[in-house]
Amino acid sequence: MLTERLRSSNYTFFDKLKSIDYFLIIIVILIGAVSVFAIYSTESGKFSYYTKNHLVRLVAFFSMFLVLSFVRITFWYKNSYNFYLACIFLLFLVFVFGLTASGSKRWINLYFLNLQPSELMKIAIIVCFSRYYHRIQTADIQNYKFIIIPLILLIIPSYLVISQPDLGTAILIAGSGIAVIWLAGLNIKFFVYSAILLIVSLPFAISLLKPYQKARILTFLNPERDPLGQGYQIIQSKIAIGSGGFFGKGYLKGTQSYLEFLPEKHTDFIFTLFSEEFGFLGSIILLLLYILLIYRIIMVGFSCRSFFSKLYCFGFASAIFLYVFVNIAMVLGLLPIVGAPLPIMSYGGSSMLSIMLGLSIVMSCKIYNQDQISNY
Repeated sequence: MLTERLRSSNYTFFDKLKSIDYFLIIIVILIGAVSVFAIYSTESGKFSYYTKNHLVRLVAFFSMFLVLSFVRITFWYKNSYNFYLACIFLLFLVFVFGLTASGSKRWINLYFLNLQPSELMKIAIIVCFSRYYHRIQTADIQNYKFIIIPLILLIIPSYLVISQPDLGTAILIAGSGIAVIWLAGLNIKFFVYSAILLIVSLPFAISLLKPYQKARILTFLNPERDPLGQGYQIIQSKIAIGSGGFFGKGYLKGTQSYLEFLPEKHTDFIFTLFSEEFGFLGSIILLLLYILLIYRIIMVGFSCRSFFSKLYCFGFASAIFLYVFVNIAMVLGLLPIVGAPLPIMSYGGSSMLSIMLGLSIVMSCKIYNQDQISNY
């Protein structure tokens, strides 16, 4: 029987093929296909620079996703701390060799890709915390001694990313880590105390923000205060989404996008262009694809025997939800504008690499879901 062979860890190649979540692969392909058409639309229907790059990266990183899916889940468990430390090292390298753009130093030039280490840290923090909580007893999770370590592990990368400065990515990293801590079983009272502390320290935190970050918050509260400056992007975004109506203006017919009213529409504001062209109905269909993606990742988690695999899948599903929620809330004007790409859809190599790497670990959890991982 297949299940018996999997539990005995004697996997054949055909056993692995049978264990693949093909539905998950189909969902990723569908979102990827939609993203290519959306990026193509940002260039006015021309197969030009952004479309070519996005398509090449999508194919390359999707292939990486399929190949790394066959890496045994115990490999990720054993090397989880090494992965975290490697990302910390890369974050330090950014300050020395990093590329500066728009006032931020976030990227390392690898010639074939401008790598943004903070994107990889989104995955590393989930893997690291999953191993940490796999090794400790359930009763010890509430012990203050075992709470301090993950907090330190979370504060270090968050501070490094904020210093770039990249507040949006730092928030997403912190949010992903906090989600894993909560899923591991930490009592809700700790989160309540943390929320109270955050509210009390808010004035001090605001005083540490960069001028452009303060301007973004003020623009979020009142975009009309500077309609041709700081508020321009979000005003045009809301106009584009609203003008799409229920069915949209049609593919390649978005006026806000084609007349260049909306800057940077191929990156964090790709959902705006998509909504204008495909309307409310198209937006709901895209959101359903993301819901199905999150659902499949959660189901993979339920099928796993090891707590490490379960916690990783649930944590990564929470992270995907957080990324999608923040991006869409941002372009709708419900949150301040931060650097939060829409998974797979937005143009950006590091973001694509991060998501595909995260998905490959999920698939590894699925293929080797009967593996028991000892507490070492």
